[in-house]
Amino acid sequence: MQNRTPLPGQAGSVASGGLRAALGAVGPAGAGGVDAAATDADSLAVALSDELAAVVAAARRRAYRDGDRHIDTAHLLHTVLETVPRATAAFEGGPPQVARVLSYLAQRTIGYGLNWHGTVEDSGAVPVVHAGRAAWSPAVAAAVARADERAAARGAAQAQGFDLFVALTDDRECRAVEVLLGAGVDLDALALRVAAESARLTMEAASSEPRDGPDAG
Repeated sequence: MQNRTPLPGQAGSVASGGLRAALGAVGPAGAGGVDAAATDADSLAVALSDELAAVVAAARRRAYRDGDRHIDTAHLLHTVLETVPRATAAFEGGPPQVARVLSYLAQRTIGYGLNWHGTVEDSGAVPVVHAGRAAWSPAVAAAVARADERAAARGAAQAQGFDLFVALTDDRECRAVEVLLGAGVDLDALALRVAAESARLTMEAASSEPRDGPDAG
């Protein structure tokens, strides 16, 4: 797979599908294979598209600024909603609802997120911190893997921010979904709109593929 950006400080890359092999058997967040293999996903040479690399980097900075020892799905959700228009367009309540979710996320260090400090999302073990950089939670590693698989399923070379957003909302046990629920988001309605947007992405990808044969072009 071409044009993938390895995580900062990591050498090498893995292609779509190779990420699954590197992380182990990836299932729902918190499954044994994910916890065992991806408690510290930063130790793996996980390759990301430029867009996802930027999302993860911003989430890492947010985690460090908030004094969190690892990047969790709420950190990712915060960054995705600030940078991925397709994700914000999926909310039934439009910009006001997105603003409410972002406001809820901004209260992490003074409100709902205080009980998360010192704990690892979907795991009983605290991840190792490398050179002051927060490690991934198992749920984050699983979400990135699912985003990669979504992209591969529609024939895309790289997962994008919307793929990650869908992966986050698919995991009803993760902190990102806890935030959405706390902000009053109807998850069933969101799922329907996400599915419709995913179908549009797939159709766009199919229509942009070059055709073979005498009628091509």
